[in-house]
Amino acid sequence: MAGSGPERIGVLADPYLNEWQVHALERLQADHDVTVPLIVTNEEKADSDHEAWNTRERIGLADVRQFFALLERQRAWALVLAERNLAKLIGEERPLWRRHPVDTVDFLAGADRVRCDPVTDGAWYEFPDEVVDRVARDCDAVILFGFGLVRGPILEATEFGVLSFHPADIRSYRGMGPPAVFRDGRDRCGATLQRLTESIDGGEIVAYDDVSIEDCSTLWDVFDRTVARQISLLSEGVANLRDPDFEPTTVPEDELGEVYYRKRRRELSFSGGILLKNLVGRAERRLRRGGGPRGSPTEPSVSSPGRPRSGD
Repeated sequence: MAGSGPERIGVLADPYLNEWQVHALERLQADHDVTVPLIVTNEEKADSDHEAWNTRERIGLADVRQFFALLERQRAWALVLAERNLAKLIGEERPLWRRHPVDTVDFLAGADRVRCDPVTDGAWYEFPDEVVDRVARDCDAVILFGFGLVRGPILEATEFGVLSFHPADIRSYRGMGPPAVFRDGRDRCGATLQRLTESIDGGEIVAYDDVSIEDCSTLWDVFDRTVARQISLLSEGVANLRDPDFEPTTVPEDELGEVYYRKRRRELSFSGGILLKNLVGRAERRLRRGGGPRGSPTEPSVSSPGRPRSGD
């Protein structure tokens, strides 16, 4: 691809960033001296207490009500999420998923913040014309760290498009990714940085790698392992886009993997299998440790050039 590659990277996000996303942006900035001039945040989630996720230490009445509401919407998948949240309460650490409100991240202090009320159609999000125009004016590319499935003019608003991670190989597992990979007992899980099209996880591959998950006891360990790889994969993808000889990989439709739609998570046959594997994995891990300290054995050591301000 001709040109010097993207230098102004915008961010499409929820009103918070996860720890791994902060690290990925910091790594990108350190490696390539890019600027982040614009952050577009999803106002659908503006009223939530995002930092409460980091510090909750007990279950209250509001949590019970939330569980039953989730059970009504998600059915069997609510049990898998409840298992994760209970593990967190009894001491399991997931630092890469710590939430940082966008306004509290030091190195993003100079970026303009645009609060967006997206147009939704089921799982799809579209952006108002004024947001698309602002992105087109201020950015060479944008990275998607929130919202959901996006479509419409935003995909063509910048020279290098909308970049998004899929924590699996789109040639094998589209849609949910890690839940299906874990359920199927695979020993490796992919991480794909794609330039989005309106196909679900069918975009052009900008960077790809896979990681071993043989020692991952739970689904949440698989998520940890894949996003840890994604931290550096963003920088590698931008390096590819800056290479004049690089061409993203377009995967023919008949070579794309099966789409595992999220509605399958509501099926007991799907979520029940994951819940059972999580519980068995936790029990085996405790036996290997002889009842030692709790936590994730797969949490990588991640260093970064800066730290968020919030809650540290």
